[in-house]
Amino acid sequence: MGLTGRLLVASPLLVDPNFERTVVLVLDHGEPGALGVVLNRPTEVPVKAVLEQWDQLAASAPPSNMFRGGPVARDAIIGLGKVMISDLHQGESIRELSPFAFGAEDELGEPVDEGQSGAEGDGQERIGVRDVLVDIDTVDLSISPDAQPYVLDGIRLFSGYAGWGGSQLEGEIAEGAWFVVEARADDIFVSEPDLLWRDVLRRQKTNLAVLAAYPPDPSSN
Repeated sequence: MGLTGRLLVASPLLVDPNFERTVVLVLDHGEPGALGVVLNRPTEVPVKAVLEQWDQLAASAPPSNMFRGGPVARDAIIGLGKVMISDLHQGESIRELSPFAFGAEDELGEPVDEGQSGAEGDGQERIGVRDVLVDIDTVDLSISPDAQPYVLDGIRLFSGYAGWGGSQLEGEIAEGAWFVVEARADDIFVSEPDLLWRDVLRRQKTNLAVLAAYPPDPSSN
């Protein structure tokens, strides 16, 4: 629905430190709001320190560290899996579940200012096990890797998420805070996430490609 499965690329106008030069994959978007995860904010915390049973699959999609998915509910962990064999249909939810079942705040987070941009959404009970892109599914982390309903070839784990209330994201896009572009599976499992913002802009066939060279601090250019 809507922007689900698309990328939000932060424009140079967006200077909120939570989202500056970020690339967000939208996992759910509808009338109640939107929810996504930041793809290019790796932490120094290895997956094995938080959810050890997922370490081997995380190592198949390096860097095998936790990623900061956004400023909302940093004690929530959302998993995106690279699916080898899937019986799911695009957008179909098998079982709705809350992303708040796994605690990571001791390792990764601190209290969040709910007034920050992109930190408003309700989020709970809106993400289920579903296809986000072709062969990229959200993963029920309460089920062991060996017992998953499909074969995984890698996983990336995100602590927290970015959430928007009804029409909030649309308003930010209209204000020029975000560019909406097509996502590729490789964007989720990119090995050099620090380059993702530049690389996503560079591949666009529009004037957005010019912004790939935009310096982090324009005054120093």
